[in-house]
Amino acid sequence: MNAPDKATEIKAVITLALSFLTGLWGWLGWAIAVFAVSMCADYLTGSWAARACGEWSSAAARQGLWHKLGEIAALLVAALCDIAVQVILHSTAAPLLGETPSRHYLTLIVAIWYTFTELGSIIENAGKLGAPIPEGLRRGIALLRDKTESGSPDKG
Repeated sequence: MNAPDKATEIKAVITLALSFLTGLWGWLGWAIAVFAVSMCADYLTGSWAARACGEWSSAAARQGLWHKLGEIAALLVAALCDIAVQVILHSTAAPLLGETPSRHYLTLIVAIWYTFTELGSIIENAGKLGAPIPEGLRRGIALLRDKTESGSPDKG
C-alpha cells in the first residue's frame, strides 16, 4: 500500500469515528466536549503563565478550580432547565401537537458562552507566556468581554 492510499484510509477512519460520535451524542455533546477541553487548557495555560511570572500559588490554583466547578454547576443547571422545559412541553403540548422534539437550547448557549470565556482566558495566558497576540484578536476579546460583562447590546 502506498502513502496516498494510507492517508486516505486514515482520513476515512477519522471521519467514521467523528461521524459515529456525532450520531451518538449530537452537537450538544461536541459543544460540551469543546468546553471541557478548553476548561482544561485554560487551567494548564494559567498555571504555566503564573509559574513563568513567579506568581503561582496553590491558593490561586484552588480558586481557579472552584471557578471551573462553578461553570460546571451552571451548565448542569442549564441542562436541568432544558429537561424541565421538555417535561412541561411533553405533558401539555404532546396531546395536541404530537411528539415534541428534544431540544437543549439553554445548555448549548451556556456551553458556548463559557467556551468563549475560556478561549479568551487562554489567549490572555498565551500573552503572559510571551506569545505575540494579534491586535485584532486582542480587540475582539476585549469587545466580547465588555459586551458579556455589561449585558447590554451595542447602541450604535
